[in-house]
Amino acid sequence: MAIQTVSYALYLAISIGLTIWVARTLSKNGEVFLTDCFGHDEVLARSTNHLLVVGFYLVNLGFILLALRFGEPPADMIGAIRFLSSKIGLAVVVLGVMHFFNMNAIAKFGRKVGTWFREGQWQQGAMSAEKAG
Repeated sequence: MAIQTVSYALYLAISIGLTIWVARTLSKNGEVFLTDCFGHDEVLARSTNHLLVVGFYLVNLGFILLALRFGEPPADMIGAIRFLSSKIGLAVVVLGVMHFFNMNAIAKFGRKVGTWFREGQWQQGAMSAEKAG
């Protein structure tokens, strides 16, 4: 089998496996954080957690697949190692940046959203929208 084919297969296997592991880890441990941010509203925390995981998969898997197109295809073993390290390294950086962006946004807006849901303001807004429509 050609070194390029093996390199691409390894890149996809490692990157997708890493994405799945990170998503499961964040999902499992993130629910506790979200529950606290949303004022102990477990239903809202679970729902938000699921939506974050779906978005996480979509963005990261899309990035991993698109990244295959860029860069010099490896021609030998050294090129394959460079290819794998740069592609996987970039995927890990994207995973990390997404994680910190989400954590910051949740910490900033989570308590406001939790209060909004607990006070039933979303229902009042929905009723007003129905009457207006």
